[in-house]
Amino acid sequence: MESLTLDRLRRRHSVKWRHYAADVLPVWVAEMDTPLAEPIREVLREAVEAGDTGYATDCGYAEAFCGFASDRYGWSLDPSVPILVGDVMGGVVAALDAVSRPGDRVVISTPVYPPFYSFVGRAGRKVVASPLADTGAGLRLDPDRLDADLAGASVYLMCNPHNPAGHVLTREELIAVADTAERHGVTVISDEIHAPLTMPGERHIPFTSIDHPAAARAFTLHSASKAWNLAGLKAALLIPGPAAEVSDLPDDLWAAAGLFGALAGRAAFAECVDWLDEVRTGLDHNRTLLAALLAERLPEVGYRPPQATYLTWLDLRAYGLGADAADVLLEKGRLGVHNGTSFGAEGAGFVRLNIATSRAVLTEAVERMARALDRPASAA
Repeated sequence: MESLTLDRLRRRHSVKWRHYAADVLPVWVAEMDTPLAEPIREVLREAVEAGDTGYATDCGYAEAFCGFASDRYGWSLDPSVPILVGDVMGGVVAALDAVSRPGDRVVISTPVYPPFYSFVGRAGRKVVASPLADTGAGLRLDPDRLDADLAGASVYLMCNPHNPAGHVLTREELIAVADTAERHGVTVISDEIHAPLTMPGERHIPFTSIDHPAAARAFTLHSASKAWNLAGLKAALLIPGPAAEVSDLPDDLWAAAGLFGALAGRAAFAECVDWLDEVRTGLDHNRTLLAALLAERLPEVGYRPPQATYLTWLDLRAYGLGADAADVLLEKGRLGVHNGTSFGAEGAGFVRLNIATSRAVLTEAVERMARALDRPASAA
């Protein structure tokens, strides 16, 4: 994350770098300021040179993921099980259509990834917000609230590791979710796209890997897109549990995937694990750096370093900026962060900030926050 200059990054055409005016420093959407891993670059170059730009096939993506999952998660998975889909949210909607009907209640743990609201709503289901609990050590599932909210629901759409809270569910928490889902006859669909990005000392456990009837009926979603910065290439895997209801899944879900996404995903999971671990080391350093910068410049910002992901959840309520704190940072600091209210009502006064960048950019981001909050410039 230290190899690309800001000038070079601003030449990119992705939404991170084109959404705001040129004087805004963008640290908002889930893109990383990294070059492509060399094996991914090479497989894409070979495809372009061969004119290999047709419709997608699996390309060994599922097999590569299964090898990675075995090594990292201890999850033994038959490569014939994962289903190629265009992206995680497309897979979520396919699973929703297979196990629920229009008008059914879908519970989400809020604040949460904004497309959970929009995609579920467009699928004709009713979104039920089940707020996370602030335990003093970060946002975690509230078992009693979840139990109450799952009553009468058809689906629990889970995010693990959680975006934006950054927490990784423990085995005990997953079993508690499974017990609650089983008691209420609810199907779990688990978005696990950030799973490769756990920090040191944390271990991701795929929901469908646990030994529980509710896990056997569940679906999980995985992709290389977040961990290897491949979101624009479009390929993910929908993984049904051994007892999941798959009879109503369309047989053409692969058609929404991109061939380059499948090729790059295979290379990522099979050949780019060392690259991933370098990124994780950099993110570990950056989450600590952010804590130090905030302690020095903006000590009233609430921040708990994430257990996974490169997305941080910052509490700015002490500064009295109102619900849409990001608007103030943009106007006064020319800093582009994600507005907390996009993640649900619980996000009022919060912002999400992406730390998958260089130390210099992260430091400048905090300086711009301080400027927006009328804090004197750092003596350094």
